[in-house]
Amino acid sequence: MSIKYICRHCHATIGEIEKPLISEEELGFHFLTPEERRDIISYNQDGGMTVKVVCDYCKEALDNYPELSLLVNPLQ
Repeated sequence: MSIKYICRHCHATIGEIEKPLISEEELGFHFLTPEERRDIISYNQDGGMTVKVVCDYCKEALDNYPELSLLVNPLQ
């Protein structure tokens, strides 16, 4: 299974895990609410998943300029 982590704002690839068998508990997904799961995790046609997180660059920009969070695609 392939798990790809991308930034939800700039869409940069942050990392990827290639492991045949990995549980959602190992990834920490069991702590997410159903709403958070729908927002953060998407499943690909090939059986992998994409996880949307925030990269360090975007986090720093949003911390320094909170008004950016009001924009639809603030850092693109």
